Amino acid sequence: MKRYERQIALPEIGISGQQKLAQAKVLIIGLGGLGCPVLQNLAAAGVGAIGIVDGDAVEETNLHRQYLYNSKDCGRKKVTVASEVVAKQNPEAEIIQYPNYFSKQNGLDIVTDYQIIVDCTDNIPTRYLINDVAITKGIPMVYASIHKYEGQLSVFNYKNGPTYRCLFPESNQLEAIPNCNDSGVLGVLPNVLGAMQANEVLKIILEMGQVLSGALLLYSSLDNSFQSIEIQKIENNNNTFNFVNKSITTTDFFACKDSLVIDIREAYEEPKLEVENIKNIPLAQLDDFLKDIYLDQKIILLCQHGNRSQLAVDYITKKGFTNVFHLQNGIESLERITNDNR
Repeated sequence: MKRYERQIALPEIGISGQQKLAQAKVLIIGLGGLGCPVLQNLAAAGVGAIGIVDGDAVEETNLHRQYLYNSKDCGRKKVTVASEVVAKQNPEAEIIQYPNYFSKQNGLDIVTDYQIIVDCTDNIPTRYLINDVAITKGIPMVYASIHKYEGQLSVFNYKNGPTYRCLFPESNQLEAIPNCNDSGVLGVLPNVLGAMQANEVLKIILEMGQVLSGALLLYSSLDNSFQSIEIQKIENNNNTFNFVNKSITTTDFFACKDSLVIDIREAYEEPKLEVENIKNIPLAQLDDFLKDIYLDQKIILLCQHGNRSQLAVDYITKKGFTNVFHLQNGIESLERITNDNR
């Protein structure tokens, strides 16, 4: 117990509190800028079992904000590297690896034995899915998101409190789909918000303090300002998010014939994709373009990272199109293959 003696010395925690932490099982979805500090802080605090879900590999662009990784880790699975690093930091922590993306197909099975989900993802479809799985399992979801110099934090579904859908009801409008082109982020910001997420997890496990349920905390790193916005509970707002999980790999993409390939990025976005018969239709113009397309036409959508195209697949499927797919991980996955073949 010497490792935790400064924590145990807190009267609100003590030996019994440390035992609660040791018996806790927490699931972290996403091992990027938010997930790294969440994992490090929970493992250091003595949380006994931590599941980590991520299908990504480490890239050089991750390193300025994801401090679990270094240059030698590029190309390796994030869950593998994170487990190795945390095992050195605290050998007592049990880290369970899920080297896949959290999806509608595997979500309920993954979450089965956990008591808290920490949402450290960066795309909207997965957040809705996490929310719905958390509701189904009756467990809280600790949420954070970041943008440039700002972040937001809340705890959803805590003791029947407001859910993610209470704050962000599902929209069927294309205008509600955000542009996922990288707008940049200050490297320290996700580490601040990730530490705050870990703090909420510890408060839930230890049953102490005031859990951030029913409120959205807004933080600006430029002036260190905080603002809290009340979230109202909306009854009967727990519909399952039925986005269509129809992604294709880069191999399948190049093998597809007779498909209508649509790049939904804006004209200024780079790199340009040189593929025969590709249509460059920015997202805002997609509705008008599809008016003249048969509903059974095979369509492949792609964007920068795959988040925007995944949302667009769901949107146009609800419009009646029956054969729609999107390129998993977006243009960047094609660019990596191109570079590897040079």
